[in-house]
Amino acid sequence: MATQPTKPLLRTLAGLPSARPPLWLMRQAGRYLPEYRQTRAQAGSFLDLCYNPELAAEVTLQPIRRFGFDAAILFADILLIPQALGQHLAFRENEGPVLDAIRTAGELTRLNPDGIHKTLGPVYEAVGRIKAELPANCTLIGFAGAPWTVATYMLEGRGSKDFPAAKTWAFGNPVGLDTLMDILVEATIAYLDRQVQAGAEVVQLFDTWAGVLPEQEFRRFCVEPVRRIIAALKEKYPTLPVIAFPRGAGILYETYAQATGADALGLDYTMPLGWTRDHLWSKTVVQGNLDPRLLVVGGSALAEGVHRLLSTFKGRGHIFNLGHGIVPETPVRHVEELVRLVKGTETAA
Repeated sequence: MATQPTKPLLRTLAGLPSARPPLWLMRQAGRYLPEYRQTRAQAGSFLDLCYNPELAAEVTLQPIRRFGFDAAILFADILLIPQALGQHLAFRENEGPVLDAIRTAGELTRLNPDGIHKTLGPVYEAVGRIKAELPANCTLIGFAGAPWTVATYMLEGRGSKDFPAAKTWAFGNPVGLDTLMDILVEATIAYLDRQVQAGAEVVQLFDTWAGVLPEQEFRRFCVEPVRRIIAALKEKYPTLPVIAFPRGAGILYETYAQATGADALGLDYTMPLGWTRDHLWSKTVVQGNLDPRLLVVGGSALAEGVHRLLSTFKGRGHIFNLGHGIVPETPVRHVEELVRLVKGTETAA
């Protein structure tokens, strides 16, 4: 008989009861923390921080030391895979990521999946360092961007609000986009496999721009690539829990849950709690979905938001998290208050 997990996050993902929901936050390592800003300055550039195993491990562990979260998530970036495939990537101050945009299907031949592990080796080293230093009850989460979201940056050359290039591919050259998806699916499988080998106990796929596609394209370019990634990981690691975050998917969250095989779904903060409880909670573990702005506001608004979530999903099957990442202007004391509110339910249970 398999031994039941004891770590809070792993217990919830296995469908086991716990006194309170496990707690971690997207972007819990970031600019709102003074210690992060100090380490980032020490590293130099953002990419230098991602590729420095010692410093990447340090910033991953900082929120664990300060807040005692139930999970640490690897500090990296979803665009390391395009860079590892050979696409030029830079992060510019006040502008964000900038890549050499792919404009034609012929340019896909520039992408070379054979050497990705040479580029990404420092990430795997960081995973091992983090795992060695984590508290015994804390789970290590590895992650990658989902293929559609990564593809939007590769095709646009930067972040976008309306995704003209990516949507032109989706509608006008879907076969070409399928080719890019195939490259990204295989690279993501290989990347997450190495993270698991290095010590990741859970992996999460971030599909930040899933909500910009109509249903047919959503099924083809969001659901199907993620299904393939999860199936490949599960074939090698049958007990590996996978969390997927199809931000903005709305009622298509239900389709996503049924089709991808994800063990848990990260909910964005627009998802109605009642609908989520009625349509998703019986089928999968749900993660989320406090609005990050409530952490900025704090006070009674934060307390009420936390109470709504805890009361809606009381019992099994809920991971307490945000509906997107912590924003830089978040006061540290508000995160401390959130931890007290959520962990206070443990003694009250």
